Amino acid sequence: MSPYLNLDSLRQAARALPEGSSAAAAAVRARQATLTKPAGSLGRLEALAEWLARWQGRPMPRLDRVEIIVFAGNHGVTRRGVSPFPADVTAQMVANFTAGGAAINQLAAVAGATLRVLPLSLDSPTADLAVAPAMDEASFLAAVSLGHAAVAPELDLLCLGEMGIGNTTAAAAIAAALFGGDGRRWAGRGTGLDELGMARKRAVIDAALVRHAAHLDDPLSVAACLGGRELAAILGAVLAARQHGIPVLLDGFVCTAAAAPLARLSPGALDHTMIAHVSAEAGHRALAASLGMTPLLDLDMRLGEASGAAVAVPLLRAAAACHTGMATFAEAGVSAGSGG
Repeated sequence: MSPYLNLDSLRQAARALPEGSSAAAAAVRARQATLTKPAGSLGRLEALAEWLARWQGRPMPRLDRVEIIVFAGNHGVTRRGVSPFPADVTAQMVANFTAGGAAINQLAAVAGATLRVLPLSLDSPTADLAVAPAMDEASFLAAVSLGHAAVAPELDLLCLGEMGIGNTTAAAAIAAALFGGDGRRWAGRGTGLDELGMARKRAVIDAALVRHAAHLDDPLSVAACLGGRELAAILGAVLAARQHGIPVLLDGFVCTAAAAPLARLSPGALDHTMIAHVSAEAGHRALAASLGMTPLLDLDMRLGEASGAAVAVPLLRAAAACHTGMATFAEAGVSAGSGG
């Protein structure tokens, strides 16, 4: 049964989020000051260790149970030529994930993470967002609830990604609705649009913003009218992770846009998340800046399917290993403050 019976109940949940453990974060800072290194010399790795501890609620963070979830959905807007690939590719790529042949399968193995791929009604694409709401309230809440239920409470880290032909159009429309601007500002080439395709994509986004203008003051309505089932599932998973005390790595542009309505509903709603990498897709850098978030990596990637999130997992493992495994000055018999 869905935990959210209407948008109001979902909105209330998004505004009543548990905070992380200040005590665990303080314990990390205290231990960092005793480790055999000059203060602050591990830079952002030290901040990542503190972030993991805060949201796991333990002073010695661990990454024993890391899961990657890729949600997949289809979009009616693809009929307007906003992608060079047909919607059939979504299901074909899901089959490739299942067979172990995609980039994310290889990267999940390197990251030491389990991988799950969850398709959402691929045979029933969302409505064309330029002329109608992509999802009605019931469909949106069902997708949010599926994403929410997919998160195992015992995880140490959750990585989120997506697959869906046409979903960069939905993501750009959401970004425009939440942070201002139009198709020209937010649309990118996705899976390789030419200039004519880019013109169609910008026009579709602009038409959608006009069509749904009456709903753009409510972030959840924005997500329902302009998004997709896989984006809604990501929103639900981000919310569940916060409620379970699980830090989250968001993948690229689509994944960040999917979570962004939560930040517009409640400041601090994404504090338990990190953007794993800044996508080469136009708009992602601006979206991250609008959210006040600094991506961990910049590798010119734009694949989706949680690939950037998977690549960032070893970085978090490095942060946790240094924090938990290094000797203190006292343990090593090193005089504090002697480092250069």
